[in-house]
Amino acid sequence: MAEITADTPVAAPRSSLVTLTHVLYALHGFSALMGVLTPAFIVTSFLAGWPSIIAVIVNLVKRDDVRGTYLESHFNWQLRTFWYALLWVLVAVILALTFIGIIIAFPLAIGLGIWVLYRIARGWLALVDRKPIVVK
Repeated sequence: MAEITADTPVAAPRSSLVTLTHVLYALHGFSALMGVLTPAFIVTSFLAGWPSIIAVIVNLVKRDDVRGTYLESHFNWQLRTFWYALLWVLVAVILALTFIGIIIAFPLAIGLGIWVLYRIARGWLALVDRKPIVVK
């Protein structure tokens, strides 16, 4: 999987795929916002919410359709956000199992929720501008 940089030439995607990518960001965003509006953590709502799970499945199924377009970077961005969030939640859970680790796990979960919201917002704003996500 090659990283897209500012100089990488990319093909123009079909408009239906652009719309689909907006819908996927909306699904991820809806799941994350449910964590803000309910007693659940943002990150647990993002990972366990059915909209995000549906979005991840669609990301995986439609990945080949966006290959070679700027949308490929958005699909990779969304998938990495989900899988890294899952990894760090598992770390937080393991930490929470120890008495001393609770002190670290709680701020980790809050920080992770903020990170998830940032990733959704940054990706969606780049999509609105029809630009790839450029990882620096």
